[in-house]
Amino acid sequence: MRKVFQAELHQVGAELIDISTLVVEAIDKSTRAFQNADVELAQDVIAADARIDFLQNGLDERAIDILARQGPVASDLRMIVGALRMSASLERMGDLARHVAQLARLRYPATVIPETLTDTFNELATLDIGIAQKVTDLLETRELTLVTDIQFANARINELHRSVFAAIAAPSWQQSPATTVDVTLASRYFERFGDHGVSVARKVSYLVTGQWHPEGFDND
Repeated sequence: MRKVFQAELHQVGAELIDISTLVVEAIDKSTRAFQNADVELAQDVIAADARIDFLQNGLDERAIDILARQGPVASDLRMIVGALRMSASLERMGDLARHVAQLARLRYPATVIPETLTDTFNELATLDIGIAQKVTDLLETRELTLVTDIQFANARINELHRSVFAAIAAPSWQQSPATTVDVTLASRYFERFGDHGVSVARKVSYLVTGQWHPEGFDND
């Protein structure tokens, strides 16, 4: 019976990795669509989000079933409850990648971002892709140095996010209301993506160490 239980826990972990892998693909494709006004790539991301949702629902149902049947305690209980919360963060990361793709589709054939902010958003995209990749690596390896890497990347994302709002508020900003809204939304999507990556990293750290360290991390 214990072997069956451990196999079920392993399956939950494997499903988290599967979802995270799809999130990496989603943010990579959505940022390329966003940067290059690639409407076909944007549509691929939008359509593929249903797969992330489906896997998350399946993982949650599996985890709840384990809770009901096995009555796990201590570290096993932390694993299952943590998986439920991590799957929600990963699903939200997929949603945010979809939102970025939807902006690209909405403004096609034009690009979303004015030239003055291109470098800022290219860096935001690179950081988010890096966070998504590190989250997947963290789920696979439980290597806690990756938590620090994710944290530092997110701190840089927050700096860039603030710089976007400073640019919009500057007297020199002459963009249309529609562009201003698009820039504001896009910056928020990239910023929140990083926050959810930190949320997953914090929960993995808790599973490994049994200690909760909120300092230096953003709130869920």
